[in-house]
Amino acid sequence: MDEILKNRFAAIVGDKNTITKDVSLSAFTQDMRGRYTGSAALALQPGNVDEVAAIMRLAQETGTPIIPQGGNTGLVGGGVPLQDGTGQEIILSLRRMNRILDVDPDTNTMTVEAGAVLQNLQDAADGADRLFPLSLGSQGSCQIGGNISSNAGGTAVLAYGNTRDLVMGLEAVLPNGDVWNGLSRLRKDNTGYDLKNLIIGAEGTLGVVTKAVVKLFPKPRGRAVAFVALGSPQKALALLNMAKGRLGNDLTAFEFMASIAMEFTIRHAATPTRAPIDGDHAWYVLVEVSSGKSEEDAHADMQTLLEQALEDEIIDDATLAGSIAQQNAFWQLREDMSHAQRPEGASIKHDISVPVGALPNFIKEADAAVAEIVPGARVVNFGHMGDGNLHYNISQPIGWNGETFFEYEPDINDAIYALIKKYDGSISAEHGIGQMKRDRLAAHKDPVALNMMRAIKAALDPKGIMNPGKVL
Repeated sequence: MDEILKNRFAAIVGDKNTITKDVSLSAFTQDMRGRYTGSAALALQPGNVDEVAAIMRLAQETGTPIIPQGGNTGLVGGGVPLQDGTGQEIILSLRRMNRILDVDPDTNTMTVEAGAVLQNLQDAADGADRLFPLSLGSQGSCQIGGNISSNAGGTAVLAYGNTRDLVMGLEAVLPNGDVWNGLSRLRKDNTGYDLKNLIIGAEGTLGVVTKAVVKLFPKPRGRAVAFVALGSPQKALALLNMAKGRLGNDLTAFEFMASIAMEFTIRHAATPTRAPIDGDHAWYVLVEVSSGKSEEDAHADMQTLLEQALEDEIIDDATLAGSIAQQNAFWQLREDMSHAQRPEGASIKHDISVPVGALPNFIKEADAAVAEIVPGARVVNFGHMGDGNLHYNISQPIGWNGETFFEYEPDINDAIYALIKKYDGSISAEHGIGQMKRDRLAAHKDPVALNMMRAIKAALDPKGIMNPGKVL
């Protein structure tokens, strides 16, 4: 990219909001895990939708590729340049467009700019005696625009759905610079194609999300959180079905984790901590129950569930949090599991989903396949069992080095994804496709669906300037 074109882009946002130095650019060109490092010509930080539109019009005119980026907390390389890219891309960072524009308790909606940090949405909702339920481990730094673009999941999907289910309206800038104003607050609008659902989950390949109207919910008046120990995934499935039958929509979380995931988390905790339940147990489940009535009501429901599960010999032991601080401590153990793998060396990660009823068989077959490929590999399996989503991660064997372990990544992925296909699952449950799974998608997606996706991409982005090399 020549200096004249760089200066034309810089003039749109101003020099102080244009980043060209390699050292400063590295914060935008490497993903959070350090697996993907590309290069870019510059990074632009627009302050409003008009500047985004002007950037896209110039990009369309000159054929300049644009990579929209939120908090850069993605896990599949979707928000950073390709490792083998041209280096001519522009990072379009939404971090300056971070305002919460309106909180409307009467319609239970909030209108926000795309760069607003997720934690700030949660806090604003709480201040209006409402709940915005999207909850992720990276919520202190991820941005709602990135959550929307990747259709983020998190720990509350069981009760409230993915990000897609939480968005009522969008504003987005298309590749040609047109601004689509779809900031609807209507619960019912049956006037043709649902355009927002083209943009949600598209990972920045169809346009740039600039604003959103999201749904708010009544705050629960009581919450109960329990840690449960049990002997097998089959027992966990039995507990899930019992909890659904007894609690219905009051069951707001059901997080499933292998003992080694708990072991890593305890070992590498920032402050000394211990497992919530004494003794050695093969599997754990974190269960959360919410009540619209009271704290006492939530605790009574949880107590009844646990007593029945113990009586029916579904669970081995359980502990019920006795305070908000203890509830938060239980959740912190779950949220720290992803980071706790890093000190254990290289990790081959899978964000997958299968039908909930197939989880026990999938886990059994996947564990056997991994053991055959890399004896001694440590399967760190945890996730959102209530919606069939596992983070099926494999840490290197003790004594191995990371480079040697990663040589087996293609073989392990082949085995895991073959099982995903067998059980009619998905190779990406909540993290997206990005550049990590792009080439895998063709083998797992229905060919007709892929052709439909390509047709939509060609219609909206005929020059292919939006986040090139991602998803398709």
